[in-house]
Amino acid sequence: MSKQQTRPSTITPEGAVLLCWSCQAPVGGEPFCPSCSRIQPPAQEDYFLAFGLARKLALATDELEARFHELSWKLHPDNFQKASAAERAFSLKQSSILNDAYRTLRDPVARTEYLLRIEGARREGEKKQQAPQDLLEEVFELNESLDEMRREKQSGHAVPAELAARLEEASRNFEGKLKVVDDELAATFASWDSLPPAASAEAKKPVLDRLNAILNRRSYIRNLLEDVREVMEA
Repeated sequence: MSKQQTRPSTITPEGAVLLCWSCQAPVGGEPFCPSCSRIQPPAQEDYFLAFGLARKLALATDELEARFHELSWKLHPDNFQKASAAERAFSLKQSSILNDAYRTLRDPVARTEYLLRIEGARREGEKKQQAPQDLLEEVFELNESLDEMRREKQSGHAVPAELAARLEEASRNFEGKLKVVDDELAATFASWDSLPPAASAEAKKPVLDRLNAILNRRSYIRNLLEDVREVMEA
């Protein structure tokens, strides 16, 4: 089996039993009834549920893409031209959710941010104006070099080669740190995915806090790199 895991077919993540509007058979969050095959209204805008997945972070993106194309074809409005108005509306809504879900879940960072958001745990930007303690010296030196570069460009002077080289080296350094953060994020996926489906909020909190901290560190480093690129390309 792949890393992707489907939910029990008859319940939502909150444990509510769903019934088909047409035949009253139990259904889950997937778009078609397993008994009568009629399209269903979206149970909720849960991107994992749109693909019939558990809320896991380590996803097989090739299988996600294959499932996306399969569902996109099945949900296409052209397939519901002779259906009821309600079913045509279900098709449009399901297609819209599926597209948004795919764009989000195929990217590890967006996927993690989304998971934290639906778990009610995202704290984006927490202390984001403060450099991480282990980066204080490097950030201070980088900001000094950026200020120097801005002054040189504002004065109309040619940028000293040594200054340009210093900023390029700093950029490579922080790009390396960004890769380390991305690797750390991927490694933390296992901590979340190993939690049981009925894990308590208390059990989830340490992992969610860790994911938040990693994302905030990533955001800080990414913003530094954007500052460097903006100044060097100005």
